[in-house]
Parts: sequence; structure tokens; C-alpha cells
Amino acid sequence: MVTLNCDMGESYGNWCFGDDAGIMPHVDCANIACGFHASDPWTMLKTVRLAKSLGKAVGAHPSLPDREGFGRREMKLQPEELTAAFLYQIGALSGILAAEGIALSHVKPHGIIYGMAARDMDTARAIAMAVKPFGVPLFGLAGTYHETAAGEAGVPFVGEFFPDLTYAPDGSLVIPRQHSAIDLADAEERMARALADGELVTTDGSVRKVEFQTVCIHSDPPNARDVAATMRRVIGENA
Repeated sequence: MVTLNCDMGESYGNWCFGDDAGIMPHVDCANIACGFHASDPWTMLKTVRLAKSLGKAVGAHPSLPDREGFGRREMKLQPEELTAAFLYQIGALSGILAAEGIALSHVKPHGIIYGMAARDMDTARAIAMAVKPFGVPLFGLAGTYHETAAGEAGVPFVGEFFPDLTYAPDGSLVIPRQHSAIDLADAEERMARALADGELVTTDGSVRKVEFQTVCIHSDPPNARDVAATMRRVIGENA
């Protein structure tokens, strides 16, 4: 069964970001920001409560300490430093979840560190070591260092597919600094092909195989609610 997850809880203070209330009914899992690229304690609590009210699984969405760049700028951290940063963030969300009587479901790295870990083993290992104490799966790209490092650490792994992003010829994600509106027809076509044939088309037109058990969408495109509804429908039609 392929699930649908979304990166959420990315508002901060008086800054409202993403249509969490409109998206949450359509997804199975909410990846909640933990304060380093976005969010704050009150936003985390409100998003956890929204997920709880709708019976959704909740995972941590930790990032590099880059609020100004929304976690989408590369930063150089030592492996132990990165592990500590992730432990801090996952622990913060775990405390809120415990207070609300919900178990942590998974961990999904955010933004540029997601791409960095896919291509660098030391980075991937640092993340896997932070996830291990919590005993939950790591979401990542199958066939990359995400999966290899998780296997080494004994961390369960769940592969992801991103219908609202494009893929480079080497299979890496093209991560924009800011999302514009998603072309729903293109996203629907990418999703249907991945589900039916296990394939994706990269930016140069080449075709690659893709393995995944969950589908990730983002909450910050202007039409994110429509993306969520469309992906929910396509997954249902191809179940």
C-alpha cells in the first residue's frame, strides 16, 4: 500500500506558510518541521493536534539550522554536529507527541540536507545515527546513501517518490529555493507512470526506474491543496 505524506507545520510566529488545514485530510502522514528551517513550539503543537484530530501519522521533519534560507542552502556541519542537530529536533517533536499521546511514526529529512545525504555517505550515516535511538523508519531515496546508511545502522527504510518535483538525469532531486504553482497535469502523469511502471522521466528526457513505498508532496506551492487531492485520487485509482 503506497502512502501519501506531506511536509507540514512550516509556519513561524506570525508568518503563515502552507495550507495545512486544506492538505491534512488528503494525506496519510504529516512530516512536521521541528524549528530549524521553519516552525516553532506552538506551530508544532497545533500541527500535531490537527494531525491527531484526523487520525494521521506524524513524523519529524528535521533540517539544517537555516531558517532564513528555509533549509534549502548547503551548509558544512561535522557528522557529529549534524547528528546532534537531528537528535535535538526529533527529540523536541517527540516530547510534544508524548504530551498528546501520539507515537512518532518516522523521520524525513528536509530540503537540501535530504539531497546532500543521498550523495554523501558520511552525511547519510550522521542522519541514520540520529534516527536509530527513536526506533522509527527513515524516509529517503531508494538506491542512494539514504538506504545504505539506514541498513548499516539497522534503521528501517521507506523509499519516497516526489511527483511535485523534477529529477536530474542522475536520479537526484531538483530542489527549488521557492515553489511555484505545480502543473497538476504533469504531476498526475508522473505519479501515474511511477505507480504503473515504476519509472520516472528526468529533465533530459531519459527514463529511470524508481522504487518507493510512500509519495511526498510539499505544502508550500500556491496550489498545494489541489496537488494533495490529485495525488490522493491517482494513488487510489492505481491501488
